[in-house]
Amino acid sequence: MNALRIASAALVGLLVSTSLSYAGPKVVAGPGADPTCFAPWNAETKYFQWDKQEGPYRIAVVNGYVGNTWRIQMIKTAKAFAEDPAIKDKIKEFKVVSTGTDAPAQLGAIEDFINQGFDAIVTIAVSPEGFDRVIRLADRENVVIVPFDNILDTDAVMMVNEDQLQMGRDWGSFVLKELAAKGKTSGKILEVRGLAGNSVDRDRSIGIHEVFDATPGPWEIVQVVGNWDDGTAQKVTADALAVHGTFDGVITQGGSTGTVQALLDAKHPFVPVGGEAENGFRKLVAKHSGEGLVGLSIGQSPGLVAISMKAAISALEGNVMPQLISVPLPSVDYTGLKDGENFWTDLPDNFFTVNEFPPCGVNISGPAIMAQTEENVQ
Repeated sequence: MNALRIASAALVGLLVSTSLSYAGPKVVAGPGADPTCFAPWNAETKYFQWDKQEGPYRIAVVNGYVGNTWRIQMIKTAKAFAEDPAIKDKIKEFKVVSTGTDAPAQLGAIEDFINQGFDAIVTIAVSPEGFDRVIRLADRENVVIVPFDNILDTDAVMMVNEDQLQMGRDWGSFVLKELAAKGKTSGKILEVRGLAGNSVDRDRSIGIHEVFDATPGPWEIVQVVGNWDDGTAQKVTADALAVHGTFDGVITQGGSTGTVQALLDAKHPFVPVGGEAENGFRKLVAKHSGEGLVGLSIGQSPGLVAISMKAAISALEGNVMPQLISVPLPSVDYTGLKDGENFWTDLPDNFFTVNEFPPCGVNISGPAIMAQTEENVQ
């Protein structure tokens, strides 16, 4: 009987010890490591700390949708950053997969990498919900999951993002200001949305509508879905012009070059446009701003993947990290565009122009990014 009690006590002790060792991050007091790079979202942001693990590490990037230029550049950026001398020696194995828009497929890929023993998984979530199961599995196995860009509706994981709500507000405020300068305080606005079901698309649109709803107006906002893709955005913009005639302003979440090209093809009068940071969009605004194409370009950088990879490694090293890391919005309007500085005539139109994060020591050159492919690394 005594032997049985001792064995039972030993088993309970082992289970308790295991659950304590592999229970995910501890919530601790800040400040966190390298706050100039890993800035907390706000004063209420909590801080995490994982048990320190010995490197080098096995890291996977699990993307969802890959059908637009931003996602392709993001994958290329991840590959280029994995070869950067600043972190190359800290990575033992690096994998990249794109699973499409099916949430169960993405969750299955994440679960598979956890079961393979990967140390960290960086991901753009197909949906802001439904990740509870893989989060619990990651916590149990002491794996760091870092959603970025399209993040999750939870505070149970470390995440990296720009303020999507504020981005929408800034676009809306810019268009309203430019229209007010022309004496226009009501009218029709075209909103070209992103990929349906993503938190980024949702939050940006909320921000846009908040700003317009706060004015007397009235404003009619016509929404079309451009999937953050130039070709799709150009087609749905052309269709909207065919149906509605003219618009007083345009806000396009992505595929901005395609949206403006549709306006040009239709010989639509130039109007204020809020858009993303595609090189082609900035080229067009720089070329036609004197004719009335006044634009605000805000960059949701594909380089967020590099910050997320760096954050994952920092967490694996046992550093204190903010639960939600804020990356400032890099924006420029038509008055501040400079060739060779924030857009480039010799780079493709679909190149996203913001890939440097000096506070983080991340500076990935355009040629280094473009030399990579978007293919899976398995």
